[in-house]
Amino acid sequence: MESKKNPKADLEKLRGTFLLGGLVLSLFIIFMIINLKFYDVQASELGQLVAQQEEEDIIPITEQNTPPPPPPPPPAAPEIIEIVEDDEEVEDIEIEDTEADAETVVEVFEQEEEIIEDEVFVIVENMPEFPGGQAGLQKYLYEHIKYPEAAKANGIQGRVFVTFTVGKDGKVKDVKILRGVHELLDKEAIRVVKSFPPYTPGRQRGKAVNVSFNLPINFTLK
Repeated sequence: MESKKNPKADLEKLRGTFLLGGLVLSLFIIFMIINLKFYDVQASELGQLVAQQEEEDIIPITEQNTPPPPPPPPPAAPEIIEIVEDDEEVEDIEIEDTEADAETVVEVFEQEEEIIEDEVFVIVENMPEFPGGQAGLQKYLYEHIKYPEAAKANGIQGRVFVTFTVGKDGKVKDVKILRGVHELLDKEAIRVVKSFPPYTPGRQRGKAVNVSFNLPINFTLK
């Protein structure tokens, strides 16, 4: 015989509602317990922290021993004044009159300007100039330098620095190698510089002077 169930008495339909209500209640209880626990821990820890900080902030008061002030310096000895009888005669001292009048002759010593005839300058007011200027110098080097055949055969090339002096008469003198490359190239550089035509001499304060020059000469194989 088939049993008949009353639909209102069927609890399976309310199973989901009861389950959801139980979960909500459980979460609420867990939430309250967690909040209550953290509150107690934070409060206790805060109390310990405040107590420790107050203990650290208390600085013990110590008594400082102030040294006594130094004793005052002893009084200075009184200055002894010697009294001498006013019977000693004093010789008269003649004072020479140093004031000058219209008839006084004053000797004036003129300091002659020391002129060094052989002084060599590096920079002067008017520098010496090669005939035709810098372009004329480059042209002269290009036309008069003879590249040594032995240097060509051995592939010797480089830059030779020559130092020389342009005299007061404009002529080149004291030609030397400042920094060389090879004996063959150095000799050719000296030969060319010694063959320079006279410069326009340099001048300092309107007078012709000796001026020193440094000249680089390039030897390049093509």
